[in-house]
Amino acid sequence: MNKIGMRIPPQIGANGIEGVAKFASEIGLNVVDLPYLNQEIKSTLEKEGLEIGTVDGIGAVGQTKLLSPHQESRNEAINALKKQISEVSVLGGKVIFICLVPENSMTRREAFEIWKIAFPSIVEHAEQNNVFLALEGWPGPAPYYPTLGCTPEMLRAMFNVIPSKHFGLNYDPSHLVRLGIDYLRVLNEFGHRVTYCHGKDTEILHDDLYEFGNIPATFGANYDFSEGSWRYTIPGQGEVDWGKVALRLEKINYNGPISIELEDHRYWGTLEKEKLGIVKAKEHLELYFKQ
Repeated sequence: MNKIGMRIPPQIGANGIEGVAKFASEIGLNVVDLPYLNQEIKSTLEKEGLEIGTVDGIGAVGQTKLLSPHQESRNEAINALKKQISEVSVLGGKVIFICLVPENSMTRREAFEIWKIAFPSIVEHAEQNNVFLALEGWPGPAPYYPTLGCTPEMLRAMFNVIPSKHFGLNYDPSHLVRLGIDYLRVLNEFGHRVTYCHGKDTEILHDDLYEFGNIPATFGANYDFSEGSWRYTIPGQGEVDWGKVALRLEKINYNGPISIELEDHRYWGTLEKEKLGIVKAKEHLELYFKQ
């Protein structure tokens, strides 16, 4: 049984956590992912019958000093994340969301060598606090796509270095589709390391694929949340077969949330569009994930 939740889109989030929680509860969501967690936020969610999803890792989302070549900067970031892990644990949070984009133009290989130094102590601290790290596979900005963990090659290397299940995968098939990676095979190989799951999809734009190939468009993409030949969508409007995803998640005994991440040109820009996008995404996911 998988509960359905959401990351907070900007217009919905502009209403504050009380407005977010009220909307989520009204449409029947169970879980909310959070940019940060404190007692007030926890109490607000509990009042509406909602659970804490992921909490964004401090300094661990986007360009991060956790992968800095400078030891002093790296140690400051490590200590800040460890402190947050302890605080989140006390408040009942279980999953920290991370997306490791190195600073500047560092290659993934260079960043991986730094990661091997930085992360073992972080994961050990997470184990001690019964908190799980969920690694997001957004490949990062063009032209380098430097994010650690966006390909099976890199995931395999990282999981070999840190075998602990407290360092796991935030499974988001939308990124895999745009990269041409078999999103179901990823579950077959790395299913035992899935810590969390995003409900997001990708449409391959075949006419635009002819125009731009599989590299970013020279003069700009035709849609938001796109580089040219693909665009992110809500579940059900892209290439992902959510029935097959649900079957494989059930097979690996994943019983965590499916959290809607709204990044879709058609449901963006106004509060009404965001709300409609969340509702439509929820309706599609409910076809396959029992509540």
